[in-house]
Amino acid sequence: MSHLTGKRVAVLATNGFEDSELTEPISAVTEHGAEVTVVAPEVGTITGKNGHEQEATLSTADANASDFDALVLPGGVVNGDQIRLDSKAVDFTRDFFSQHKPVGAICHGGWILADADVLQGRKVTSYASLRTDLQNAGATWVDEEVVVDEGLVTSRTPDDLPAFNSKLVEEIGEGKHEGQQA
Repeated sequence: MSHLTGKRVAVLATNGFEDSELTEPISAVTEHGAEVTVVAPEVGTITGKNGHEQEATLSTADANASDFDALVLPGGVVNGDQIRLDSKAVDFTRDFFSQHKPVGAICHGGWILADADVLQGRKVTSYASLRTDLQNAGATWVDEEVVVDEGLVTSRTPDDLPAFNSKLVEEIGEGKHEGQQA
């Protein structure tokens, strides 16, 4: 029995996600016993930028952070740009911070964090082009493989996935972080 058995993890994405940034974190947390639910603006098949198809079984309109232990935000330029335009997705993301639950964001997945207004005083990393947006939202941006700040795990690119996944599993295993707040 793994240390994530019984944990429920939401992965929030839409069409245009970076394939490996969705599939590899899902594999990492499920290998450690977590149950994953893919959440999207609409229930159905979403397609990654390289063609991976993933079934989203819960819509953002019906999703509730109280039903999950952690959130993963995969990247992909189109995914990151589109998901933050969904007000239900933004609220869903913000609620994880209000409930002090772990959140992992990689690459362009971090864009929604600016819209959710959860970055004030936080240390993060992301794909380099998001630097100014995240700084304008109140974060201290650094160019590092993985950054952990009170339950918030961020990374830059698919090359960082091994470090991102390791820290993501660790933070989910630790559970709630009082410093993780909206």
